[in-house]
Amino acid sequence: MNPMNAGNQFAQSSQLMQHSLVGQIPLGGLSGNGMSQGMPIGMPPTITSEKEIAHIYNLVLELTNPDKRESALLELSKKREAIPDLAPILWHSFGTIACLLQEIVAIYPLLSPPKLKAPASNRVCNALALLQCVASHTETRALFLNAHIPLYLYPFLNTTSKTRPFEYLRLTSLGVIGALVKMDDSEVINFLLSTEIIPLCLRIMETGSELSKTVATFIVQKILLDDMGLSYICATPERFYAVSTVLANMVNMLIEQPSQRLLKHIIRCYLRLADNMKTRETLRQLVPEAFRSGVFDNYLKGDPTTKRWLTQLLDVLQIPSLQMM
Repeated sequence: MNPMNAGNQFAQSSQLMQHSLVGQIPLGGLSGNGMSQGMPIGMPPTITSEKEIAHIYNLVLELTNPDKRESALLELSKKREAIPDLAPILWHSFGTIACLLQEIVAIYPLLSPPKLKAPASNRVCNALALLQCVASHTETRALFLNAHIPLYLYPFLNTTSKTRPFEYLRLTSLGVIGALVKMDDSEVINFLLSTEIIPLCLRIMETGSELSKTVATFIVQKILLDDMGLSYICATPERFYAVSTVLANMVNMLIEQPSQRLLKHIIRCYLRLADNMKTRETLRQLVPEAFRSGVFDNYLKGDPTTKRWLTQLLDVLQIPSLQMM
């Protein structure tokens, strides 16, 4: 089964995050009460003993055995942070990546109509956790992209069901894309732009959970910070308005439901958009009133970096703060 296309043409169109936004995305499945069971808080000790390493190789081998795959997926996803070279092991071992893709494709029939339940979501999220290792490792990242593996995740990002198994599936898939953009690699940005990732992120930014919105906004932010990404988004009015409208809607939502970490990424997106001279005057007219009125001042007291970004944004756009008038 071929991976789904990203969809619409763009022109038409917690503790878990203490240390790094994408690196702490909960992966590894949901327990019965909906809590992450696969991502330990903090960095586990590196596996070094010969016995432990041999066990890891055996688990990788078990991924090719349908009867042992589920337990191997769970154990490897839990231990992945303790195995620095797990990504090359996964990529270069015979049949392993094919088995992980098999896990992904197997749940496509459950996406529409939405029938995905927690056990199936847990299992595929463990497979995605291992793919995130491959996406973030310097030795395997280019191979991962050249094989177009991210496309297999796009159907998950294109889902709209708000049930916990689907929300967790989207979040874990975003984690894989987030691991790619964290590397600040222009080849990654070019690939994502050519495969229409932005409309998928924009939809999640409007309708997802707070954590999914935050990761999707982070991905858009990293795309914008690349010169190619900024030029692409500002190249046509449709693209620019699509992004700026979603950002403005999110700011209005944050007035009622504040989230400091989400606000941080939104403000950084606005500040980067202001770097484009062609759209700066339009952005000046579209920037949310809440940025001028001081609505978010209390939330930014403990975040001098974001407060500075907001001040820079208003200065660049020559917008006086209402508190200064």
